[in-house]
Amino acid sequence: MSFVEDFKPTHLTVTETSPTLWRVTFDNPPVNVIGPDLMRDLKELLTELESNDTVNVVVFDSANPEFFLAHYDLEADPQIAEALPSTTGFAAWVDILVRLSKLRAVTISAIRGIARGAGSEFVLATDIRFASAEKAILGQMEVGFTAVAGGGATARLAGLVGRGRTFEIMLGGEDFDGALAAQYGYVNRAVPDAQFEAFVDAYATRVSKWDHQVLTDLKNFVNEFTLPADEVFPRQSDAFWAAASRPEFQSINAQLFKRGLQKNTHIERNLGAEMGRTFPKPTP
Repeated sequence: MSFVEDFKPTHLTVTETSPTLWRVTFDNPPVNVIGPDLMRDLKELLTELESNDTVNVVVFDSANPEFFLAHYDLEADPQIAEALPSTTGFAAWVDILVRLSKLRAVTISAIRGIARGAGSEFVLATDIRFASAEKAILGQMEVGFTAVAGGGATARLAGLVGRGRTFEIMLGGEDFDGALAAQYGYVNRAVPDAQFEAFVDAYATRVSKWDHQVLTDLKNFVNEFTLPADEVFPRQSDAFWAAASRPEFQSINAQLFKRGLQKNTHIERNLGAEMGRTFPKPTP
């Protein structure tokens, strides 16, 4: 039995379009938050791909037309995820992103919906990002929680969009639509939604037919000059979790959950804007 046939994930599905092209579809209703179960699925998938010398391209997409990956699950006990095996020795989410960025297979994020916070960090760790011009939304809203991004967004964005635009994205905490994200270099390009699936399929299929060793060599040469050093990531993760334990973070978190966070509601669909209207409540 093949890995795809034997793999029984909880919050994603793997489709073998061909022996050299896999499609991974996130499916964690209602808004595709990133929690321990999804992280467990991703770690198992990464372990397979790290030793697989056949798969050339992996396309990541979502079963939810409104949400690619909303953000980290802010209701989950972080110790559950941290108890999962870590190949790198880093914290759970950092372990996933570092491993993802170094796969031999070419990884493509097909963003049709919202990718914020850790969801944005996931697509930044893939090799290529294509966005629906009309439906994609990206952003790093952690500053509104009184925190820094914990999955290395600052390091990855700086290499993609430059210093000033990284500050704009991280300090503003606002949403970027597909067109502006493409203009900034946050994504490779924005594709009209009516053409999006056909475009991604055609590109992924084309690349999947190239020689596996050539793709591996190309990735290694590009990675040598473009991947941030691994040691920057643990410090950013530690800073996020330190912030998450503070009363200010907890106050904002509680307010947002009362208003419908992690449900398919106005607050979750418009979180970039809503973060600018939510502030810590004074301690009695």
